[in-house]
Amino acid sequence: MENLLKTLKSKYENLLLGGGLNKLEKHKEKGKMTAWERVIYLLDDDCPYVEIGSFAGDSMYEEHGGCPNGGVVVVLGYVRNRLCIIVSNDATVKAGSWFPITGKKNLRAQEIAMENHLPIIYLVDSAGVYLPMQDEIFPDKEHFGRIFRNNAKISSMGIPQISAIMGSCVAGGAYLPIMSDYALIVEGTGSVFLAGPYLVKSSIGEVIDNETLGGAATHCEISGVTDNKYPDDKSCLDAIKNIVDKFGENDQNKFSRIANKQPEFPATHIYKNLPEDRLKSYNMLEILKAIVDKGSLEEYKKDYGKTLVCALARIDGWAVGIIANQREMVKAKKPGNATEMQMGGVIYSDSADKAARFIMNCNQQKIPLVFFQDVTGFMVGSRSEHGGIIKDGAKMVNAMANSVVPKFTFIIGNSYGAGNYAMCGKAYDPRLIYAWPTAQIAVMSGASAGKTLLQIQEAALKAKGVSLTEEEKKNLLYKIEQQYNQQLSPYYAAARLWVDGVIDPKDTRKIISMGIEAANQNPNMNKYNVGVIQV
Repeated sequence: MENLLKTLKSKYENLLLGGGLNKLEKHKEKGKMTAWERVIYLLDDDCPYVEIGSFAGDSMYEEHGGCPNGGVVVVLGYVRNRLCIIVSNDATVKAGSWFPITGKKNLRAQEIAMENHLPIIYLVDSAGVYLPMQDEIFPDKEHFGRIFRNNAKISSMGIPQISAIMGSCVAGGAYLPIMSDYALIVEGTGSVFLAGPYLVKSSIGEVIDNETLGGAATHCEISGVTDNKYPDDKSCLDAIKNIVDKFGENDQNKFSRIANKQPEFPATHIYKNLPEDRLKSYNMLEILKAIVDKGSLEEYKKDYGKTLVCALARIDGWAVGIIANQREMVKAKKPGNATEMQMGGVIYSDSADKAARFIMNCNQQKIPLVFFQDVTGFMVGSRSEHGGIIKDGAKMVNAMANSVVPKFTFIIGNSYGAGNYAMCGKAYDPRLIYAWPTAQIAVMSGASAGKTLLQIQEAALKAKGVSLTEEEKKNLLYKIEQQYNQQLSPYYAAARLWVDGVIDPKDTRKIISMGIEAANQNPNMNKYNVGVIQV
């Protein structure tokens, strides 16, 4: 775990460099703060914050020079004691251009704001769509245009939006700040227009400079497009703080919270009890003792369906319902005094049945759900199929998918196949989803996939009359597994925003606590209706 955490720290420190030291220096020479400096200046001192989408774009678009952190910083944090989402373009990454992953990350930020009724602050410094990849960011439903659709939807929901134009703001991107409730602009560096001077000249022959076309004076004194102009970044950010300071309070959902207690064990207890080898067993309850408030854990049906731990608990004082994969081998009692040994990390019919009932209980009682994934999938084989594993698994998925209380997911180990789905993977709308450095995410393990793919390739070659030697089989298997294992990495998942980031396990409590506090800002909750349940 120490080595994995060193890797995490090293990779994260590289993210803070944005487009590189040279680009950062040139950016600051213009009198501009960096994307992160703007965020930190806005945030309340000594208050926690959570980054969303760290490692987005990791090792992607290398033929285009890369897009570290998706070219945008997104943070959930406090501004004047008000929980907000902050979106800050990083102009050191291709002048803040929007790559496909940039669009996806911005949409994720808006999704979190909409789900939780949180004010959203845009710190705009972007040259617009990255033209060499325009076909992957411009026209589709979840592409660039969805941002402005969301601006309108967020406004109709009564959620405050504040924009600060702190650099370029070009073309379609110009609509984002102007569709916000407040549009501020920095003199000298901020500019906003549908078409820049070069395009204006080529289109209509007019010769004009940036400032006259769309600078601070133009839009604050002539067009009225922006509200106020400010001499520098800090004064503009101070104005944002003063605006947020005046927001009234909304109704809240009133999820249960009492005074918090520290966990029974520190985070280092996790490091000692979570094996690096994904095949080794461990007791999930030992992991939970370093996350939940001391003395708060109350197991549900602890002697039934034991490959899943279902429990009520408190985390930083908040009431939660926990569903976690138990990785120890367990003994299950069966009718007629029979017993069955069940493998840890596997979901059996009895554990799926238990989890479905527990999820329904939590929804009835307005208790947020937290999932800890270390799952290899549902049990297979004739015994399980004859016992109705698909039916019981469908029951669990149905109960979870229709859940109306906030859900939070942490992938701490394996996350394979339908197990990912049943344990609230990204497709099932967790409010936040993070991976630990020990996570592995794929349709199946590298070893299983390698053997399966080898058999398929071997059969195809055999049909052509080609037989492989044992050495050739060994080499082919190694090649298949190497390629597959690269895709198992939590950073591969984080790069594509399948998870909101890779975190040190010690940050888990903070993320859950801030996540529930954010969810508490939205008082609206639909009636829980699971539809048709397979019994």
